Amino acid sequence: MGTTYNIYCDESCHLQNDGQNVMVLGAVWCPLEVTHKIAEEIRQIKTLHGLPNKFEIKWTKVSPAKKQFYLDLIDYFFNDEDLCFRALVIPDKSKLRHEDFYQTHDEWYYKMYFSLLKVILDPKCRYRVYLDIKDTRSMLKIRKLHDVLCSSLYDFDRNIIERIQPVHSYEVEQIQLADLLIGCIGYANRNLTTSPAKNLLIKQLKQRSGYNLTQKTLLREKKCNLFFWRAKEDNQ
Repeated sequence: MGTTYNIYCDESCHLQNDGQNVMVLGAVWCPLEVTHKIAEEIRQIKTLHGLPNKFEIKWTKVSPAKKQFYLDLIDYFFNDEDLCFRALVIPDKSKLRHEDFYQTHDEWYYKMYFSLLKVILDPKCRYRVYLDIKDTRSMLKIRKLHDVLCSSLYDFDRNIIERIQPVHSYEVEQIQLADLLIGCIGYANRNLTTSPAKNLLIKQLKQRSGYNLTQKTLLREKKCNLFFWRAKEDNQ
């Protein structure tokens, strides 16, 4: 087998009836051998800005006072060639018709995670996937997702996807970075402009990625890959 990668996943507005139409799933990944180095370097950025090591990077914490900190994190992501990001955007959850496809929202959720991760996975490599713990049902969801992904790759011995494990985001810098990036993507696709600090981060992400964040990228785009999934009626 080739390189082993860690994939760190997070999600925004994934619940069926949370009052938000735009949903985003995101994954940051890097080779296993550099995960500790990257986490330490992110902690060093926190220290440089007078923040404690355990300060949790979150899109909801973006503020004028911390805008330079978050801008530095975006620059760090693009400057480190070992870090990659992919987001799957559902522009309008209100158009979902689960009953027409004989599925529950949870079943559809697994399909979306599969769509997010399938482009990342190379059968010649190994992967360890980490998801932020969202609720008490997280373990059941994660086991199901592992089964679905392994079946899709005929990875019945789990040689490709070694594990899918729940973690607390406040303990894992790479998941915190994923939270920041999907926050930018979600904010841009909701056409929100009320926060000058968040607007500045989105401008920075657009400039560094070369994309407008509201359209899909090429499938082979590796650094900042975006895919937009639309309900069937949108494609008719």
